[in-house]
Amino acid sequence: MSLRNKINEDVKEAMKAKDAKKRDALRLLMSAFKQIEVDERKELNDDDVIKIIQQQIKRRDDSAQQYKNANREELMQNELDEIAYYKEYLPAQLSDDELTSALKEIIAKVGATTIKDIGRVMGTASKELSGKADGKRINECAKSLLS
Repeated sequence: MSLRNKINEDVKEAMKAKDAKKRDALRLLMSAFKQIEVDERKELNDDDVIKIIQQQIKRRDDSAQQYKNANREELMQNELDEIAYYKEYLPAQLSDDELTSALKEIIAKVGATTIKDIGRVMGTASKELSGKADGKRINECAKSLLS
């Protein structure tokens, strides 16, 4: 079963369970998939779906931060709840130790020695670790290893 079909089934289950928050959050995700399909005229595969989910999580995280700064706790909590629903569909994230060891291998592979080589490291790491670690985490860890 594709990831998109799994999300569609979970929408149906949320409807049966009368879980309006989960149903609405997953419907927003499904509409984002549909929007990309219409705009780009292509069928989404699981990698595309994962990228869209990551984009939606980033948007929700930014919104939650803005709501927090504006002291709008109830709206911030809604965004955080949606993030929790979306994270269920992402592959398992690398732990800090696993990320560090993976980046050490990438740094050795590209021959990076200083912080000036961060671009080459990030280019390779983004491709190899896509979906397994957030770009922000990869960048911070790579900077600490190169400095």
